[in-house]
Amino acid sequence: MKFYKTLDDVDISGKTVIVRVDINSPIDPETGRIQDNERIQAHAKTLRELSDKGAKVVVLAHQGRKGGSDFLPLKQHADLLSKHVGKPVKYVPDLLGDEAEKAIKDLKEGEIVLLENVRTLDEETIEASPEEHAKGALVSKLSKLADLFILDAFSVAHRSHASIVGFAAVLPVIAGRVMEKELEALSELLEKRDKIILFMGGNKPKDCISVIEAILKRGKPEIKLLLTAGILGQLFLMAEGRDLGAPSLEYIKKKKFDEFVEKAGELSEKLGERLYKPIDVAYEADGKRAEVKIEELPAPGPIMDIGSETAALYRKLITSATPEDAIIVKGPAGAYEHEEFRKGTREIYSALAESKAFTLIGGGDSSTAIKLVGLKIDDFSYVSLAGGALIHYLSGKTMPGVEILKRG
Repeated sequence: MKFYKTLDDVDISGKTVIVRVDINSPIDPETGRIQDNERIQAHAKTLRELSDKGAKVVVLAHQGRKGGSDFLPLKQHADLLSKHVGKPVKYVPDLLGDEAEKAIKDLKEGEIVLLENVRTLDEETIEASPEEHAKGALVSKLSKLADLFILDAFSVAHRSHASIVGFAAVLPVIAGRVMEKELEALSELLEKRDKIILFMGGNKPKDCISVIEAILKRGKPEIKLLLTAGILGQLFLMAEGRDLGAPSLEYIKKKKFDEFVEKAGELSEKLGERLYKPIDVAYEADGKRAEVKIEELPAPGPIMDIGSETAALYRKLITSATPEDAIIVKGPAGAYEHEEFRKGTREIYSALAESKAFTLIGGGDSSTAIKLVGLKIDDFSYVSLAGGALIHYLSGKTMPGVEILKRG
């Protein structure tokens, strides 16, 4: 049974609803304009449903942080939302003033407005309880104009910010469709499965280790296999005494990733034969791909990908997973943004697309990597829109935005 209410549980016709979405978007470095992306497209579906059901829709969102080059007004976001909703999403360049209040009061059934970037308010990014935030300007002002709060942004639910948790202290709260899908996928993984396979790559080993440790601590689901790549794979090789070569070691030390070598050794002991490390790696040699077996390390150039033999081994393990298995993917196999070093990620992701297991792809760059290797989001059971929030949840940490849904 769900611990939260959704759009299936309430009648929103004629109601004024405040919807918190996450449409924080990448900026095109050449044009300075925001880039269309999966988050905008996903939240547009929620907004279209609200509009079709006759709600009066007030959208809250952020873009960047104060002082950052990506801290922008939300006019472009409204244009892109309009395109994907298939209805006008009116941009209101105001948040708490007379213009915003009038726009909300003037809403007719089915109409949608997007208010200004919530991070123009200093109080927005303060970490506080719902009750404390309810006393602030944002919640105390806007809650008086609304009947219901909908949190549709799992990707920011690890933060206890005003627009995320504050309204729950004074309004009924439900999950939007994007939030609902994320929670359903995580429930499928962590509550309905006995065994999971982890593929951990990318360049954030601390996040990977947090997830592994949290799942080991939970006990269920049990880790059936851990397939390592990226920096984490290199740390496991270092833990068994392998010399990666000066270029890779220099990078690892510069990023202070060598602090996790001891932890990798401890996890290696705990996991035993369930742990798979690279058996060969690809490194850069004069701009080209070269491969070396781990017995023949050190590599003369920086390690950029898993080798062909490792990719083939991991492919075999992934495609032999059963429908009862679930696979969590964190990060690519290597530096997929370079064509020469995309091979590992292509092999792993194509194996995942073929797998009979439930596949959850997580991490901020996943959507880009999927497209670059010639696959589609629909090729997988679920591709999370969350980066840090997903890791936060999988690491067993409290999610303030998820906790408020229990009030619903």
